[in-house]
Amino acid sequence: MSGQAGSARPGKFIGLMSGTSMDGIDAALVSFPTGRVEIHATHSMPYPDDLRHRVCRLSQNQGTPDDIGEVDHAIGELFALTACGLLEKSHTTAAEVAAIGSHGQTIRHQPRHIAPFSMQIGDPNLIVEKTGITTITDFRRRDMAAGGEGAPLVPAFHRAFFGSSEEDRCILNLGGIANISWLPAGSPESASGFDTGPANALLDAWSLDQTGRPFDEDGHWASEGKVNRELLDDMLTDAYFAQHPPKSTGKEKFNLSWIRTVVQRHPDIPPADIQRTLLALTVQTIVDQLPENTAVTIYACGGGVRNSLLFDELAHAIQPRTLRSTAELGLDPQWVEASAFAWLAKQTLEGKTGNLPGATGARGSRILGAIYLP
Repeated sequence: MSGQAGSARPGKFIGLMSGTSMDGIDAALVSFPTGRVEIHATHSMPYPDDLRHRVCRLSQNQGTPDDIGEVDHAIGELFALTACGLLEKSHTTAAEVAAIGSHGQTIRHQPRHIAPFSMQIGDPNLIVEKTGITTITDFRRRDMAAGGEGAPLVPAFHRAFFGSSEEDRCILNLGGIANISWLPAGSPESASGFDTGPANALLDAWSLDQTGRPFDEDGHWASEGKVNRELLDDMLTDAYFAQHPPKSTGKEKFNLSWIRTVVQRHPDIPPADIQRTLLALTVQTIVDQLPENTAVTIYACGGGVRNSLLFDELAHAIQPRTLRSTAELGLDPQWVEASAFAWLAKQTLEGKTGNLPGATGARGSRILGAIYLP
């Protein structure tokens, strides 16, 4: 590190992100001119069906230490392959990249466990070895050591690049899990955020179980059903939704087993109606937990932005607030999280903090992650 400090450091970073949807890896080649994010290239690689199945099993405590080791290796290989594909696609050399920020794949997130932990796998040694680029990973556990939830981490990035001195903003990430970042106008120290609950996680799980399709493209299947109010009301009684922030969650809680547990209390509901009700659950739990300030503008990102039924239902439900895309703030909604982990790598490499205590509940700001040098 001391050798790099006295020389010009490359200005590009790679963010590697695989979230709670557990469907693959997004990679973004990013630089950070003053006050903005510039994406130079992007690349995605889906998980093979077998690997995705194994990851999902591990998230449900179904697996042996051998399984964890094998999947850790396989995902590390795939992360490395994705990074190399991005370099090749963008005609970028390893020497032009300062660092890779690798989120890894979360297989278990238990911030309120008797021994709090968050486990991400995807061996960073393989990424370093195959790319020749400094790799930074394991971002969550330092925040947890400081009493935080270790999640969500993206609000610090949202504050840095989406905050405004003129308008209150709320950034809504619609990944497997939904999280919001509350950014009061001209008051960065008051920024906060938390996970509201499921976004796509339950929709994807039910779609795969009932139709064999890993997601309900554009909400077409949900649009064939109707909301079952009794089922929705039962779902809304889950204690997580009433829990006060800071709070975070994942697929260890909101998964197919969660759906089946509730649905068995309401027999004979058509599968399409269940899908439509799960979409209504996503919408209502987000709306119920939004900041009370009705003047706020909400900017959405994540895979759920591509589900037009979900987006339209949200836009209607949040009125008189306005729902827009982060594209209007200069960043494609598909690449916000990958960009965030590129930025977190930059923060760590420069010895700067990366968490937002107002979101995670940590005792203070901390430098996050572990650095693996080539």
